[in-house]
Amino acid sequence: MTDLAVTPVHPFIKGPMGLWIDGRSVEAQAEKVFDTLDPASGLVLGQLAQGETADVDRAVRAARVAFEGTWSRWTPYDRQTLLMRVHELVDQRFEEMATLETLDLGAPITRTLGLKSTVLQIIAYYAGQTTNVAGETLPNSLPGAVMTMTLKAPLGVVGAVLAWNNPLIGEWWTVCGVIASGCTAVLKPGEVASLSVLYMVELLRDAGLPDGVVNVVTGFGPTAGAALAAHPDVDRIMFTGSAATGRRIVAASASNMKRVQVELGGKSPDVVFADADLDRAVPSAAMSVFSNSGQLCVAGSRLLVQRSIHDEVVDRLSTFASGLRVGNGMDPEVDLGPVVSQQQLDRVMGYVNGAVPQGATVAAGGRRLLGDLARGFFVEPTVVSAVTSDMTIAREEVFGPVIAVLPFDDEDEALRLANDTEYGLAGGVWTTKLSTAMRMVHGIRAGTVWVNNYGLMDPAVGMSGAKLSGYGTKGSPAHIDAFLYEKCVYIDLE
Repeated sequence: MTDLAVTPVHPFIKGPMGLWIDGRSVEAQAEKVFDTLDPASGLVLGQLAQGETADVDRAVRAARVAFEGTWSRWTPYDRQTLLMRVHELVDQRFEEMATLETLDLGAPITRTLGLKSTVLQIIAYYAGQTTNVAGETLPNSLPGAVMTMTLKAPLGVVGAVLAWNNPLIGEWWTVCGVIASGCTAVLKPGEVASLSVLYMVELLRDAGLPDGVVNVVTGFGPTAGAALAAHPDVDRIMFTGSAATGRRIVAASASNMKRVQVELGGKSPDVVFADADLDRAVPSAAMSVFSNSGQLCVAGSRLLVQRSIHDEVVDRLSTFASGLRVGNGMDPEVDLGPVVSQQQLDRVMGYVNGAVPQGATVAAGGRRLLGDLARGFFVEPTVVSAVTSDMTIAREEVFGPVIAVLPFDDEDEALRLANDTEYGLAGGVWTTKLSTAMRMVHGIRAGTVWVNNYGLMDPAVGMSGAKLSGYGTKGSPAHIDAFLYEKCVYIDLE
């Protein structure tokens, strides 16, 4: 625990904050706490209960009791009505939620406030999905009078290990699926950004969610996260994070054959052809990486640019990056905030500093910001050019405000470079030719592809991953199906 003074900055942050189990805030059984920091200043925002295996056991028991109790008797209409009350409260309180996210994560307040419509859309979509869960009546070739059908039923207790980089969105994908399907859940937020998840469960209580349906255990991955993944009474595990941790989650889940959804890392290609509208492509490509200080799984961090326009695009990117305002996210004039922690800062700077000896050029940025920002974890928006596909910065996920620019000559080379990665989370294509766009869409091995935009998202359509970026869908009816299992029913009518 640090000796830095706690900065009183938000009415929600008051004293050590407990775990959320069975509808109330409780201390960790071992009475341990840990600090959560403001990444803009390095000062302590507050203290959180450090949950461990015994606390995960308590939370899972509460979720199981709730699942087998009155929650199982809630009708689809009841759950839909609850989600609409949640929608109303989020609409009323979103400014407070966004402010908390900015303080905890460092993201600019303009960005977090701008997430309101997305969060409300996710909640509204899943409110509608509560009444769309359906099986089928199927023909059969059995003798006699036998009716056959399928039904869908909630799996039970869901364990969710949430990512730290965008909890204000990620928590709602999970919780809305849990409520709409009739499951219960135990959430383990990222230890560096847990506050919005704790705020959310209090809001759910205020909306009328029964005790025990959604529980939160704050703490660290190797203890609380691992215990949740391996717990024998958890029926499904959801994880968003690194591929290395994802492998451990999948292995731990095998103990009771849990269903698993993992959204892992990305090294997504954003491909700019010579005929693209650069006035649109360059700012969008830049902000696909610089937004949230590059801490986005889908960031288009490999910018593939046709050679004939390569130098122009690098110049435009450099000018754009140099014009961005970096500072405390609470300043509404700021475009980029800090990265989330000293560890993340060191990681990002390691990739930038390691690129030059391998032959790359830092065309813009590339430094930690000091002066008035020295106590925070600030990195300049950075453009790295003269990158080849064998360089570390082109192959590993940086998770910071760093774009690596790679040239290509023709469509075949663009497709080869786009797929020259172990990841397959997302990709982008910029061209005015529909034929080129569609060939790239079909050829890029990624779960989500954008054409002449980067990052649009609708919960009715959703997103998915491929290769080492994981499997499972966020959004669309498939997301709800993942919380359900199918029963095959045979009824002898004679």
